[in-house]
Amino acid sequence: MRLPCLTVLCGLGFVPVASSLVAQDELPPQIKAGKVCVATVGNASTTPALVERLTERLTKGLKENKIDAVTMDSPTADKHPLELSIKNGEEAKEKGCDYILLSQIRDPRQHPLEPQVPEISIGGRVPSVDASDPLGGASAAVYRENLQVDFALFKVGRFKPVLDTYVLERPSGHVSESFLPAMDHEANRVGHELKKH
Repeated sequence: MRLPCLTVLCGLGFVPVASSLVAQDELPPQIKAGKVCVATVGNASTTPALVERLTERLTKGLKENKIDAVTMDSPTADKHPLELSIKNGEEAKEKGCDYILLSQIRDPRQHPLEPQVPEISIGGRVPSVDASDPLGGASAAVYRENLQVDFALFKVGRFKPVLDTYVLERPSGHVSESFLPAMDHEANRVGHELKKH
């Protein structure tokens, strides 16, 4: 009499296990917010910057935030506020992107007529005392002004950005290291925005 009862229980026991395995297979491995095309970072300042390296860092940062991202050949235009170019739009369609990310390094001092965002500074500017800094180090202190990295995220087919903001960054003495932290902050901010959609 007990044997048929055990068979029924075993049969029922397999049903939840099988359904949970199917449910796990259906979970996406990353956020399905859409594919982001990252335009080459533009440099509208007089400070040197390795824009290709910055663009690669930005794309890598987005991928680390589980965002499907790809680097574009077309650059961010020098215009301000940031606007999509025809090349940006065409390349994004070719690559099957849902969003386009534009980024531009700017020096607010070069645009005195634009509204300035007050910068919080305690004790004035901090000098560069990096010994490897060709302009600073032990022999002399160099005061570096903050630059801003403007960035805007556009949904393909729309002219109004989903996100339009900036981060402040003080360039380092080495061009190869300048603005890398700003790219990381930008990637985190864009990733956060896309996770809301």
